Amino acid sequence: MSFTETPLDFRTPELEALALEVIPEQHFELRAEDARDSYFTDTSKLDAKQLAHDRFRTTPLALHDHLIRALDLRGNEELLDLGCGNGEILARIRPYLAAGHITAFDIAPAALESARQRLDGVATPCEFVEGSADDLSTFATDSFDRVMAVYMAHYVTDLNACFAEARRVLRPRGRFVLATDRTDSMVEMWDVHFAALREMNAPQRLFRATPKARISLSNGAEQLAPHFASVERVDWQDQLQFGKTEHFMAFYRSCNHCCAGSRPGEGLPPAFFTELEHRVHAHVQAAIETTGYFALTKYTGHFLCS
Repeated sequence: MSFTETPLDFRTPELEALALEVIPEQHFELRAEDARDSYFTDTSKLDAKQLAHDRFRTTPLALHDHLIRALDLRGNEELLDLGCGNGEILARIRPYLAAGHITAFDIAPAALESARQRLDGVATPCEFVEGSADDLSTFATDSFDRVMAVYMAHYVTDLNACFAEARRVLRPRGRFVLATDRTDSMVEMWDVHFAALREMNAPQRLFRATPKARISLSNGAEQLAPHFASVERVDWQDQLQFGKTEHFMAFYRSCNHCCAGSRPGEGLPPAFFTELEHRVHAHVQAAIETTGYFALTKYTGHFLCS
């Protein structure tokens, strides 16, 4: 079953045609080690992304609103957050678990420390555990009422093991919520990014789609179905509208230049990214001068598994 929770529909024939033209079939593949050793040595990129998604969104419901609906909390549940990041989402959810218990789990020590600081002093008991989401052996079977994985599964080395473990630690009548995107989400950013790369005659290996294509709204159900009796897909949309180019560029950098700078050892010098940013900036500035803002259309959602 699939439905849209927001009343706004940003889909247009032009955007759908653009996605078919722009989004490559091959996607970046990022590893858990990349997250730990490169992307999340601190949480500055994640902080910037979250700020942009919240500040420039055009729909009334934010990510945490969708997750709170999906989790369907009574207030006393045991919650495990796989890939908790900086704890921003947990901090938003915590008031709905005043009599519950939170376990924040992440492979990156810097992320766990940020989450610990963000939740410091709250009355809800919180535990912080370092580890990989495909090995939850530190937790007993039937330990949690709710497990969530928010835009992080594409980093996990063994997705099958991750989902099997999530099911194992979930109590009967519990709920697993996995958030991810459609592969054509924010196609406008990929369009200007690839245009700039073509102008630079960049290496062909950089013309790849989002790593979330590994576990997207299109293919997630078939990967989750072997582990859960019920898998329900929930779609929702938003559109980020940037009125100033510098705000978009901060978001673009936080995405590691659409993953072009995500993998260590790619051999791309700093001057490459300086030129790339200059060219992307020019494309975005032209769009803002024409329409008044630069839009990124989000096609995203989550799976409810039980």
